[in-house]
Amino acid sequence: MNVLLGALVLIAVTGVTTAAMLLVRKKAPEGSYFSDGDRAAGVFGVLATGFSVLLGFIIFLAFDSYDASRSGAEAEATILAQQVETAQFMPEASARELTGELVCYGRSVTGFEWTAMTSGKVQDTVNPWGAAMFRTLKTVDPQTATVQSAYDRWMDQTARREQARHDRVHGAEGLIPLPLWLVLLAISGLIFVYVLFFADRAERAVTQGLLMGSVTVVITLLLLLLVFFDHPHGDGIGRLDPTAMRQSLGLIDRGLDVTGLNVTPPCDTDGNAT
Repeated sequence: MNVLLGALVLIAVTGVTTAAMLLVRKKAPEGSYFSDGDRAAGVFGVLATGFSVLLGFIIFLAFDSYDASRSGAEAEATILAQQVETAQFMPEASARELTGELVCYGRSVTGFEWTAMTSGKVQDTVNPWGAAMFRTLKTVDPQTATVQSAYDRWMDQTARREQARHDRVHGAEGLIPLPLWLVLLAISGLIFVYVLFFADRAERAVTQGLLMGSVTVVITLLLLLLVFFDHPHGDGIGRLDPTAMRQSLGLIDRGLDVTGLNVTPPCDTDGNAT
């Protein structure tokens, strides 16, 4: 959800609840529907406190997952660039093939994988270029100490890259289960109905509108924030995008040019095999 859509939702929800409050106010008794305002305010405080604690805890967990996705994307990009360096210590034919496949892996992350995550889908299989690198690595015969060391380092880097990829795609399908959304919406509706019973025709319309509007704005903003953290990938302010991987691909291209290595990746710019 981008900022403009969120603002429209906020305005629409606040307008509806405020209008409902003013409509109820017309037939409400003086002093509200509660005969004991202090006791009613105390009950409302319990409702609001319980809701805010629950929602705050969920937002904290959602932000933690959001940060893990961001860190995973950055770690994956860094490890990819390191693997390009490691690949150069493999036998020449394998080094050239592995380098091209690494570049295609990075392109696939910025291409079709990120598109899938933006639409809320998670890759339920390994990256195709990860599988291609595995097949290429099986042909390597580490006969020298240099190749053996590079082989061991490659395996370690592959394990860390796969873990970083898992962190990156973890939140693509959404982190908040449906029952929890239903509970949050039910409590929000309960608070809205409860505030309606504070309608008082003896008070000014502006005061009554502010009473309902302020409660609605706070609850709606918190729920919109939770929606943002629930789907962190995509376009818009604060959304996660493959900036780190694009930077790593740029560094890899410049590094290959500087070292004079001529590698033609077997894929297009989106990581699709050619």
